[in-house]
Amino acid sequence: MAAGEQVLVIDPKGRRYLVRLQEGGAFHTHAGILSHDTVIGRADGSTVAGSTGRSFIVVRPTLADAVVKMPRGAQVIYPKDIGAILLAADAGPGMSVLEAGVGSGAMSTALIRAGCKVTGYELREDFANRARANVAAWAGDPASVDRYRVEIRDVYEGISETCLDRMILDLPEPWRVLKHAESALRSGGILCSYLPTINQTAELRAALEESRFGLEQTFEVLHRTWHIEARSVRPDHRMVAHTGFLTTARLIAGG
Repeated sequence: MAAGEQVLVIDPKGRRYLVRLQEGGAFHTHAGILSHDTVIGRADGSTVAGSTGRSFIVVRPTLADAVVKMPRGAQVIYPKDIGAILLAADAGPGMSVLEAGVGSGAMSTALIRAGCKVTGYELREDFANRARANVAAWAGDPASVDRYRVEIRDVYEGISETCLDRMILDLPEPWRVLKHAESALRSGGILCSYLPTINQTAELRAALEESRFGLEQTFEVLHRTWHIEARSVRPDHRMVAHTGFLTTARLIAGG
């Protein structure tokens, strides 16, 4: 691990912190002070002692770690939903994707890492700038940023792109996008919408019934971890339950 990169520091109680390593730097916690110099040059996954003798585990963060901890202006989509969207939308290398409502760039980063070429529509300049910065920081290969472009524009007013493979919508009234999506997506292309309430989802499904889209599906993802310690085996008391409803549909040739 080198100076300048971000690492995930896990303290003796399992608390997680994103830390950017700097020569001569120090990270202060309740469990003691961790000198950056004791981490720099170590292998990913090292155990490092702090000033009080307590041990910290230091690893390179996964994208899921980064999504939860990354700087944000808008609420990010949770890792459990990002993974589901990637599979439900069948996003993969070389695909052209429009993402409307880029927020803090968590979904954008996952799409870029999946090999997609992403165009984002965002209303707020500060959100767009934050998304660009997070994609640049977490997309991996610096050249991958060339596959990411964000425009300050309202998707409700129209879509310039054509022959899109996929469309990801994270906005409150996706039904207003359907007519534009019918012209922008290629036949067989997939639209995926992320909505927080079932009332919004029901309105979207009603609009899809009157559109050229078919094969609609709506689902949610609940993520529950387990406490496993000797003979004490039970679900954890806390879980990431409802965060949003995911709806997918495919553009059908001929309507």
